[in-house]
Amino acid sequence: MHEVTYGDRAATLRALTGVEILLMVSAAEDEHRLAQHVAFVDAAAEAGVRHVVYTSFQGAAPDATFTLARDHHATEDRIRASGMAWTFLRDAFYIDFVSQLVGDDGVIRGPAGGGRVAAVTRADVAQVAATILRDPESHAGATYELTGPEALTMAEIAATVAAARQRTVTYRDETLEEARASRAVWQAPEWQLDAWISTYTAMAAGEMAHVSGDVERVLGRRPVSLAEFLASEGRDESRSASAT
Repeated sequence: MHEVTYGDRAATLRALTGVEILLMVSAAEDEHRLAQHVAFVDAAAEAGVRHVVYTSFQGAAPDATFTLARDHHATEDRIRASGMAWTFLRDAFYIDFVSQLVGDDGVIRGPAGGGRVAAVTRADVAQVAATILRDPESHAGATYELTGPEALTMAEIAATVAAARQRTVTYRDETLEEARASRAVWQAPEWQLDAWISTYTAMAAGEMAHVSGDVERVLGRRPVSLAEFLASEGRDESRSASAT
């Protein structure tokens, strides 16, 4: 067992020596995440890793509206140039985070307009990754777009959460100025504010709306929907409450 950070090239080189197949889960959001990824990828290649499976993001591109998707694209480019075989998992926005979007007042705020997002569960992404890792050669050079089964507007997401939680949940579309003002309480650095807000503006631009069949193609079943996830989450909470 080796504990290393992505930016520590020397420690990563030691840890990955002898590893042939690597699942590279993108590092935590950070202003210097791309540099961390580059150091890690270079160390993996030097250590002799043959194949890397990387968790990227839907719509990864150098000009993506969502600022962090640009880092994902640059990381993909670095992996392609490394000489290692690769498989990219371009994950959509995670359904698991939807409940965190709801403020204490029951309002989801953000400049998403009527844009749609094809959110996916982390469990579905994990199952796809596990399937690929069991037979990586069959997926070499493939880019999978891992989405949920539907693309919902933020208003539809609010309504779905409201129905599942049996409480009032609404969506308020914000201007960019309002979005910055409503997040000022967190005193986040500028790069992080840009990332948070551009998540919504990417939705407004239609960059998170595509529904892919890749989860079903890999797993042989349809991905879990938001309503199904919330229902399962509610059952888990009920079981936990009854056990205490």
